[in-house]
Amino acid sequence: MDPTNNAETGEIENPEPFYMLIPKEASCKKEQEKLSGVVKNVHRKLRRKYREVGDFDKIWREHCEDEQTLSEYALAMKNLADNHWAKNSEGEGRIEWCRSVCQEYFLDGGIKRMLEKDEKSARLAVGLTAAALSAQPYSTIPSSISHLGKMRLLDVGSCFNPFLKFDEFLTVGIDIVPAVESVYKCDFLNLQLQQPLQLAGDAVEAFLSHLHNPIDTLPAQLFHVVVFSLLLSYFPSPYQRWICCKKAHELLELHGLLLIITPDSSHQNRHALMMRSWRVAVESLGFKRYKYVKFSHMHLIAFRKVSLATSTDLVSRNYPEMLYIPQDFHSNEEEDYADVPVQARSEFEEDQLAWGFTELPDTPYDSDSGESQSSSVPGFHELEDPILLQS
Repeated sequence: MDPTNNAETGEIENPEPFYMLIPKEASCKKEQEKLSGVVKNVHRKLRRKYREVGDFDKIWREHCEDEQTLSEYALAMKNLADNHWAKNSEGEGRIEWCRSVCQEYFLDGGIKRMLEKDEKSARLAVGLTAAALSAQPYSTIPSSISHLGKMRLLDVGSCFNPFLKFDEFLTVGIDIVPAVESVYKCDFLNLQLQQPLQLAGDAVEAFLSHLHNPIDTLPAQLFHVVVFSLLLSYFPSPYQRWICCKKAHELLELHGLLLIITPDSSHQNRHALMMRSWRVAVESLGFKRYKYVKFSHMHLIAFRKVSLATSTDLVSRNYPEMLYIPQDFHSNEEEDYADVPVQARSEFEEDQLAWGFTELPDTPYDSDSGESQSSSVPGFHELEDPILLQS
């Protein structure tokens, strides 16, 4: 039987059937499964309450008041990161991926290439000739980025502040229950935003170095990078995920990066529809996808902020519902049996599903990423997805 996917923590739950674990490995595996169980049970409890009550504001408020559950969750996540994920490199890999994307974009010319691409596209759209294009200068990079000191990074749901060790970042880690002292206590869903600071870069860095704990308010357009690492799937409602992405857009400077990591142990093509749906929803806020990669246990997506104003168009399409995860469509009974091994789709069935995408028209949305590892999946229009049609 194929191992089942754990969409909560991005792990494969069944042990390998071809060898016997030695006692130390067996003990480590048992501890990891126990810690993962703590994480999964918190997520399931939230989803169950949301299905039964439907008021995500009330459910979230009660959740934030449950200090014992939150403390157990924070300790479990920190233990998983320190003692388990680092050993198989995937947990550390997501942090290194974020770092490398930021370095390439801000320090190695990535932002300049994207602005040149945007300007070429805009000029061609209004009918300028190739000669006229070459004769006109490209848009300048904003001074706050071209004279970049440290990259100002907001790590939402930080837990243990993994970016603090990198000198190139001025990191602000926030969490509803921090696992370490360097992380600020903050409920991001209810964070209030103020007018942007009218300060020079060094004064902004001084401001960030003297934040008060807990954080209830922050100025808009304050950060170069916002990170959602294993955050969005925590929330039981697609609308809460939408609020987070909207708030990230408001907190970012123009041309800043939103980095989203979400767990998925499935075959790369299995949730391609969901990833395309997420892309459309996030881009509708004023982002454009910059990079995408699929690790064995997670999706990693980078979006760049391309418009200063944050779009809130909820009329033409139900964009919040497009930020769905598979568990949104599970019943409580299915959640109860989530850990029972089931027969997964075979590789042949996965390939047949991917091949079926070739019959669908390409999406009109553009992508910046020339390195997208989803390129093996032919494009299709997002509204062909039957799950999206339900919304």
